[in-house]
Amino acid sequence: METPIYDFLRSYAASGGLRAHMPGHKGVSPVKELGELYSLDITEIKGADSLFEAEGIIARSEANTARLYGTAATVFSAGGSTLCIQAMLALMKQERRRIIAVRNVHRAFLNAAALLGFDVQWILPEYSGGILSGRILLSDAEEALAASAEPACLYVTSPDYTGRLADIAALAALCKKYGARLLVDNAHGAHLAFFEKSMHPIALGADLCCDSAHKMLPALTGAALLHTSCEEYAPKLKQAMSLFGSTSPSYLIMASLDLCNRYLSDSIRSDISAALPCIAALRESFSGRLVFAESEPFHITIKAAESGFSGAELAERLRDNGVECEYADEELLVLLMSAFSPAGDFGRLRTALESAVSGASRYERKKPDFQPKLPQMACAICEAAFAPAEEIPVEEAEGRVCASVKVPCPPAVPIAVSGETIDRQCIEIFRAYGIKTVLVVKN
Repeated sequence: METPIYDFLRSYAASGGLRAHMPGHKGVSPVKELGELYSLDITEIKGADSLFEAEGIIARSEANTARLYGTAATVFSAGGSTLCIQAMLALMKQERRRIIAVRNVHRAFLNAAALLGFDVQWILPEYSGGILSGRILLSDAEEALAASAEPACLYVTSPDYTGRLADIAALAALCKKYGARLLVDNAHGAHLAFFEKSMHPIALGADLCCDSAHKMLPALTGAALLHTSCEEYAPKLKQAMSLFGSTSPSYLIMASLDLCNRYLSDSIRSDISAALPCIAALRESFSGRLVFAESEPFHITIKAAESGFSGAELAERLRDNGVECEYADEELLVLLMSAFSPAGDFGRLRTALESAVSGASRYERKKPDFQPKLPQMACAICEAAFAPAEEIPVEEAEGRVCASVKVPCPPAVPIAVSGETIDRQCIEIFRAYGIKTVLVVKN
């Protein structure tokens, strides 16, 4: 597959022209190890196109991505899925839609809701694995959609941080039934389109969807994709993104998305096929010793406490064996692999995990009871988020209004959202996750 952005950057770097334009490094790195990267880092010069007004090399590369994913349109983000989430919600603001959201949202969603002045109607999932994961009940989603007296959208995070997948096809059917839009934060699922049967939200009926390409694909950090299945949204995506995005997006990040297209076209399906038996063998080798969470394959999430271990201790023992995990707490250990992982890494991980399990202490820990109810709203999200605030110990926060959100590792279920009154239950969950202070609205 062609790589128009990368090819242009290489050609310009090789030309040796005098760079009488930004950026100030002029294509030269302060250290030799980064020399090639600096030579490819440019701004919107002639021929380089412009991200939010794309009609040249960027538009061509985005069209390639749209074909690979089977979308009506796909656009690049050099500001991560955060920028994509902001754009999706901005489009819903334009349509005056009510936001119904499953509570396990990323902090970026909450910040966007504050910036756009949304009041969010929450759906609580059935929690499993603490506040990081939960099951979305279709009956709860239908009840919320049916009760909405105004046009609505349903916002879902899938996969969640542990890799758990929602029933996107069923949720899409519900949204269609009630004239709602389905928005999916698929930040952890950019690879899902390339399994033998696509599990990508767009293929399953989502209207808008964001992928963090850097999380699961060989792209630079900050590389993301905003997809739509709706022709009417295709010409609106760029304008919505431009409300929040930098006017100086990274060409290195965009080039990495461009190169990612080639990988998606040429290699990812065979790499997934080769990796799946390795992952299955790893899970099977710990049968009876470790409990694995329900997840898409490349999220290897271990229910550590349920297995009789501390996830934090397992993570430390893995570090001793040269393996850094994605996330760990007392309950869970999240090991994030990808189709691009070298074949030998699966064997290395299995060996290191074997050593960690063999050397770890056994614990009989009471499973925390995380089935919280929603705190009471005291004021609008945007009002609390922009109000004068103070940071206080969580033990002193009962009855105070949350100003800014603290979650242990997003996307997770926010313990308290801006504008909600912090109650005793919130404080107990804060303590369980080691959160010692909280921002509250000044009295």
